[in-house]
Amino acid sequence: QLQLVESGGGSAQPGGSLRLSCAASGFNLDAYSIGWFRQAPGREREGVSCIARRKATTFYTDPGKGRFTISIDNVKNTVNLQMTSLKSEDTAVYYCAAAFGDYGCNESLWVEAAIDYWGEGTQVTVSS
Repeated sequence: QLQLVESGGGSAQPGGSLRLSCAASGFNLDAYSIGWFRQAPGREREGVSCIARRKATTFYTDPGKGRFTISIDNVKNTVNLQMTSLKSEDTAVYYCAAAFGDYGCNESLWVEAAIDYWGEGTQVTVSS
């Protein structure tokens, strides 16, 4: 059974850090692009970051560039998102997502329509 389970959400102050993890149960991460979307209150869900292990590519949308780092723990089969220099506008529900296919990660590929599997989401709140 293929399942994505997020953990690591919570509260942080502006300028702080949080690390999200996604346990990709049953997934062969060589066959998927995997990463994160987020949805802030009153806004549409947006892509955050993606990693494709086989293609050795990563992708970040503008909000996370220079602040977020995505990685794969090959032993645990988890995908991690290290978020630093957090801002209030990073407040959102963060969803782990996976798209089947060995296509890599880029702006045109990391969109909701391409996603085959979603996690339940984890809340991130950034406030002072």
